[in-house]
Amino acid sequence: MSPNLFASPAIPAEISDPVNARILAVSEDRIAGFVEEPFAAIAAAVGLSESVVIERLQAMLSAEVVRRIRQTLMATNLAPGALVAWRVEADKLDSAFNYMVKDDPFSGHVVIRSTDADTPGSVYRLWTTLKVPQGFSMQRHCEFLAAAVGAETFRIMPAKRLFALGVGHLRRRGMEPGSRSEEPGRVLDMNIVELSPIEWRVLTALKREFTVDEITPNPWRGRAGDAGLPLDEFIRIARSLSEREVIGRFSTFLEHVKPSSAGERVTRYNALFHWRVPPGREIEAGKEIGRHHILTHAYWREGGPEFANVNVMAVAHGTDKQLVLDHKAAIDKHLDEAGIPVSYTNVFWGGRSEIKPSEISPDEYQAWANRVGLSTEVEMGRRETSHRETGQREMEQP
Repeated sequence: MSPNLFASPAIPAEISDPVNARILAVSEDRIAGFVEEPFAAIAAAVGLSESVVIERLQAMLSAEVVRRIRQTLMATNLAPGALVAWRVEADKLDSAFNYMVKDDPFSGHVVIRSTDADTPGSVYRLWTTLKVPQGFSMQRHCEFLAAAVGAETFRIMPAKRLFALGVGHLRRRGMEPGSRSEEPGRVLDMNIVELSPIEWRVLTALKREFTVDEITPNPWRGRAGDAGLPLDEFIRIARSLSEREVIGRFSTFLEHVKPSSAGERVTRYNALFHWRVPPGREIEAGKEIGRHHILTHAYWREGGPEFANVNVMAVAHGTDKQLVLDHKAAIDKHLDEAGIPVSYTNVFWGGRSEIKPSEISPDEYQAWANRVGLSTEVEMGRRETSHRETGQREMEQP
């Protein structure tokens, strides 16, 4: 990263600094939806001036302690998505990992996982999250990737329901196993929302990562210009998208995989938990699992026979492996006390990993497909029909 003209070397950039820790405890995942003045909202929540919040975030982004700052989207409502497990021979694993990171804009989290023992699915070492924009085929996309990386096979696992979603790694440090809310986890449906061309323009401008010099008061003014809209119109459309639950949160993403220049780590262990509960009780189990504060994600996904027919999954992070397992044990105990039988469970540990936002624009997908030679002829026909129908509905609205 180029030197930052705004953040002085004297400004602390490590997460252990008390002021930075206060800011990050809010800025990671507590600013929900679209906010016109996000840095002012963070400042108000932590009791600091906006200028202090801005200078600290500038310093942390420059030092790469913060990996990115951006407005997140509820991508599950904008593009069909799935967790994909890939069976790749050991000698091809690293090259396959690199391809998913560098050459597929639609793969987000890319992780090499392992288990503590040989278990169903342990031969599936490469895991990715994938978003394929509306009107295109996820199956065809995965077949293309499998051929490109030499994967033997793959398992696509769309989320049927979502029960927990929120990062907050710093906030979860020191959390006691079993810490959970009084209320059940939320149940979020995976409903795809169709957008007009002008809404896509606003969304594209909203979701781009902030550079250091964009961390200022009134940060959306420049993005409105990028979208070719007056600021008040840009904000009106952004608020409308937020009301339709297309917008996620305004978030700072910590570098939680690699140590900082000072050797600090946000987290060390990344665990993907699997449970098999009786068919028909997935939502009930998910609501109980989703109560637990340690979880960054929890969802109903069908693992199929490759993964012993597990149907509820969740993700937790921590700096101590045994503590992560203690959290898992507390969740298992709670499920037992709630009368929800678990006939199989497993843990997949994350190793090498990279995280990047998945591209979700249909136009970007078509451009990429053209570059790599992936035929989308059938899918394009569906997409054009969908856009015509969307336009007609918009014209019929008063």
